[in-house]
Amino acid sequence: MKSFLLGLAATTALVSPALAQMLDLEKDELTFGFIKLTDMAPLAVAYEQGYFLDEGLFVTLEAQANWKVLLDGVIGGQLDGAHMLAGQPLAATIGFGTEAHIITPFSMDLNGNGITVSNEIWDQMKPNIPHEDGKPVHPISAEALAPVVEKYKSEGKPFNMGMVFPVSTHNYELRYWLAAGGLHPGYYSPENITGQIGADVLLSVTPPPQMPATLEAGTIYGYCVGEPWNQQAVFKGIGVPVITDYELWKNNPEKVFGITAEFAEEYPNTTLAVTKALIRAAMWLDENDNANRPDAVEILSRPEYVGAD
Repeated sequence: MKSFLLGLAATTALVSPALAQMLDLEKDELTFGFIKLTDMAPLAVAYEQGYFLDEGLFVTLEAQANWKVLLDGVIGGQLDGAHMLAGQPLAATIGFGTEAHIITPFSMDLNGNGITVSNEIWDQMKPNIPHEDGKPVHPISAEALAPVVEKYKSEGKPFNMGMVFPVSTHNYELRYWLAAGGLHPGYYSPENITGQIGADVLLSVTPPPQMPATLEAGTIYGYCVGEPWNQQAVFKGIGVPVITDYELWKNNPEKVFGITAEFAEEYPNTTLAVTKALIRAAMWLDENDNANRPDAVEILSRPEYVGAD
C-alpha cells in the first residue's frame, strides 16, 4: 500500500503540478550562480519554464568565472546558491580550501565528463591502440599514452593536462585513468597540495569554458572536463575524446545544487520551494524519453547560459 500511495503521489505531481501547495516564503528574490556547462540545465529550465515563478520565486541566474569564485560567492552571500561540483560541499564542510558548511538539497546530474587529448598527442597514441576494422577500440586506455609521456620526459618536456578543480570528479577520474594505464598522476601532502609530487603527468586547474582554447594554445596536451567542452574540441578540429567518465565510474555524482547550511536554516520554505522547482525541471528534461531535449539544447546554447553551438 505504501509503494502504491507513493506512486499515486508521484503521478499526481506529474499530472497536476499547479495543485502543489504554495509555501510561505521567507525570501523570494534569489541569485544563483553557475558555470557554463550543460549540466547547469535544471537551473536554466526551471527559470525558462517558469517553475521558479510557480513557487513564488524571482530568480536571477549569473554565470561565474570559475569554481572558486562561485563557491566564494555562496559563502559570502553574494549568491544564494549555485550549481556546484559534487565534491565542493564535502570539501568546504571539512575545511579543505575555504571552510564553510555547505549542503545540497538536490543532485543535478550523473556522468557527463570526458577525457580529450590534442590531435598531436592522439597521432602519437594511435600506434599503441588496438584496432578493429581499421578503427581504434574504445574506450582508450592510458597505456596508449604512457610511451608518449615517456618520450616527452626523455626530451625534458613536462607533460601537462588540465582538470577543473582539485576536488572535482574530473581530477579523480583523470588520475584514475592515468594510474590504470601505468602513469603516476602525483601525490598530495600537507605541505604540498599541488598533487604533483612524483607525477609523470602534471595536472593543473583550468576553468571549463577555457579548456579548448588552452588545448589549442599548447599549454596543456589534454584535459578532463564536462560537456560541451569535449565536443567543442571535436567541432574545432583540435582534439579527440578518448574515454567518458561513464566508462570509468558508471553513474558517478557530478553536479549538485549547493547552499549554505545557514541559508537552509534561515529560509527553510524558500529552500523547499527552490528544490521543488528544480525537481520539476529535471522531470521535464527526462520526460517521454527525452522528448524535450531539442528545446533544452536551444535554451542551453544561448549566450546567457552555456553559449555554445
